[in-house]
Amino acid sequence: MCGITTVRDALIAEEEGADAVGVIVCSESPRNVSIKHAREIFDALGPNTEKICVTDTKNPEDIGIILSLKPSAVQVPEGLKVSKDIKTKVYRAVSDESFRDMPCDAVVIDKSSGKGIAYDKNFAAEVSRNSQVPVILAGGLTPENVREAIKDVSPCAVDVSSGVEKSKGIKDREKIRQFIKICREV
Repeated sequence: MCGITTVRDALIAEEEGADAVGVIVCSESPRNVSIKHAREIFDALGPNTEKICVTDTKNPEDIGIILSLKPSAVQVPEGLKVSKDIKTKVYRAVSDESFRDMPCDAVVIDKSSGKGIAYDKNFAAEVSRNSQVPVILAGGLTPENVREAIKDVSPCAVDVSSGVEKSKGIKDREKIRQFIKICREV
């Protein structure tokens, strides 16, 4: 569950069985939260829930601030260079082939950035087949289409934000429940 903006929504995602909760920081996204608020959200979660910081920053110095949250992983944009010395997993958001030259622990197929724009099915399937690292599928996923997306692409994980919202930045418990149930079934 990505784009979490409240402690309430983080706890709902965790209660409903989300493996990871993502907060957006150092970003122009309408779902961006402050570092202080991200810390509050992460502190409310149990130890078994992955805590992911998502950023679209172009400033490598922001990564140090983000890492102060001690996330399980940090998701960075395609072109941002990240020091090989950091101990946190790096997930790289990708929308084209340029990611192949950038080291990372997983790729997140997403050109949507929380706008609900559907992923490119052919590109996603090709990356999933050929990637040397785990592939996470995002972009336009909803309870209505996630089953087909998983079958078509065979990602290691799926990531949803706007597809389980009742309003921008506010999640809907029933949509979260449906989304996770379908993922578990597939």
